[in-house]
Amino acid sequence: MLLTISTTQQPATDLGYLLHKNPAHVQSFALNFGQAHVFYPEATDEACTAALLLDVDSVALVRNKDNAALDQYVNDRPYVASSFMSVAIADIFGSALNGRCTKRPELVEREMLLRVCVTVIACRAGESLLRRMFEPLGYTVTLTQHMLDDHYPAWGMSHYYTLTVEAVCRVKDLLTHLYVLLPVMDDEKHYYIGDDEVKKLLLRGKGWLETHPEREQIAYRYLRHQQSLARQALARLVLEEEEDDVVEAAEEASTMKSTSALPELNQEKPAYLHQLRLERVLAVLKEHGARSVLDLGCGEGRLLKLLMQERSFERIVGMDVAYRILEKARQRLHLEHTTEKQLARVKIMHGSLTYRDKRLEGYDAAAVVEVIEHLDAPRLRAFERVLFEFAHPGLVVITTPNAEYNVKFATLHAGTFRHSDHRFEWTRQQFQQWATQVAARFGYAVVFEAIGPEDELVGGPSQMAVFNVISDVERR
Repeated sequence: MLLTISTTQQPATDLGYLLHKNPAHVQSFALNFGQAHVFYPEATDEACTAALLLDVDSVALVRNKDNAALDQYVNDRPYVASSFMSVAIADIFGSALNGRCTKRPELVEREMLLRVCVTVIACRAGESLLRRMFEPLGYTVTLTQHMLDDHYPAWGMSHYYTLTVEAVCRVKDLLTHLYVLLPVMDDEKHYYIGDDEVKKLLLRGKGWLETHPEREQIAYRYLRHQQSLARQALARLVLEEEEDDVVEAAEEASTMKSTSALPELNQEKPAYLHQLRLERVLAVLKEHGARSVLDLGCGEGRLLKLLMQERSFERIVGMDVAYRILEKARQRLHLEHTTEKQLARVKIMHGSLTYRDKRLEGYDAAAVVEVIEHLDAPRLRAFERVLFEFAHPGLVVITTPNAEYNVKFATLHAGTFRHSDHRFEWTRQQFQQWATQVAARFGYAVVFEAIGPEDELVGGPSQMAVFNVISDVERR
């Protein structure tokens, strides 16, 4: 089986430094199930390709077993990318997988245009599963399905594919995704599955599996259909997410309490930062006369609850990638006890913000509250098209933390983010530059506003962009 990693981002030979493998040499490695070979079919400043060729010795795998059946010798294991390939990635590209580069450490965080080709993948679940694994992570997926026998076309197509994925990302992220997803697609493991595999999944899935729309499927297949282990892994993923949310909320609340200029939501209680965001977003939606509203990345449904209390909103939809969080939203909104009229007005949907969804089309407005900072660069670019090009609501309201304000959080160390899952936190200038470019690309006008008590030097703790679609008349 063969896996190739290619880049044309110059100087392309930087790939060799990241993988810790010299392009000038063919290297071979002994594994307990066969041999692995690393070589470079091309290595110039313009283009570089690293190839990992895995030669699985199926005879050696069963040599010490008594009464080994014929199918243990004759099967597809030596020819398809599976858990064998994952082990080889960890053993041979371990430094790159763990984000280490001794000679050029600055390359570790560099995003590159990377293209991976895997020949061949076995996936009985078909093309849909292959796409659902990689596309939410920002990859462009190309698949070639192979025939059962090229000489007998009438026999039909097989469940074997050549998989090619392409994205602008870090090498360590690419290898991590391959390490986890190759055995998921293959749906087999060649070794014992126990608690250690749960730990591996949590380690390698940190930062992306929590928000992947297929995370239940990934856990179930990665852990070889052992439901108790899959439930354990998913529960720990949710627990870690909630712990991070608690830390972030506590930090913000502590800072807001110590601020003398605390605004009031009403006459009875002080408004902490997240409630301030929600109240301001609600006010903007009302000011613009929106009747149908999308809450994208709705979480536990706090904004949805405020929207439901306003009769002017006739259609309300909340969407999130996490099933368990959506269950909490349903509980918060008491949807199981509400009237049929309310059920027709409010809907909870599971879905990803990073690929097109026709269910999002036809709404007056969309609210995206503290979501974009959880998206890495490729997924943020995909989100821009999903929301502004395809869904294309007349009004879009986006909030995100103001990184300049972080110096006012007493327990937030310099250089760290407010939440462990944040991929970035933007200054006011960075946010305004991004929003202005997005508005120009997709035909919107945009204005900006601070949320929370403003400091004259660093601004407010949160920042908001309000996008209004430009009509044809206004464009002329």
